[in-house]
Amino acid sequence: MVDTVQSTGARSLVTILTAGASSVRPCEIAPPRHLRLAVSDIEAPLDVMSCRAPNMSRACWRFLREWDRRQPLVIHCYAGVSRSPAAAFIGACALEPDRREIEIAQELRRGLPTATPNRRLVALADRMLGRQGRMVEAVAL
Repeated sequence: MVDTVQSTGARSLVTILTAGASSVRPCEIAPPRHLRLAVSDIEAPLDVMSCRAPNMSRACWRFLREWDRRQPLVIHCYAGVSRSPAAAFIGACALEPDRREIEIAQELRRGLPTATPNRRLVALADRMLGRQGRMVEAVAL
């Protein structure tokens, strides 16, 4: 992740790790531009996650709205397969409300063919963004 921040010139960072996991904030990222989210990589709803996930989704959305988009933003998780692709997909859907969900999902998969965005996170965001299930359908294809 540090190499990615340095090579892209990113000045904003979203870290998505299981609660208690540690991560290093690269020196290129100012503390207010680093969002840390404690999210377990689960697909099934659990009571504890059901309560916290909407708050995490709102925190992520607020962080993305404050991103000036002049410099890259890096989103990372442990393996880069489920949580961070979900967050990237959700962010793109939120920042581009008129763009079709399937187009965003296809672009994500072109850039990262192994991506399997976490469906639970996508479903929560789908409801929050009022996308009427289209986000869920797009990542299921």
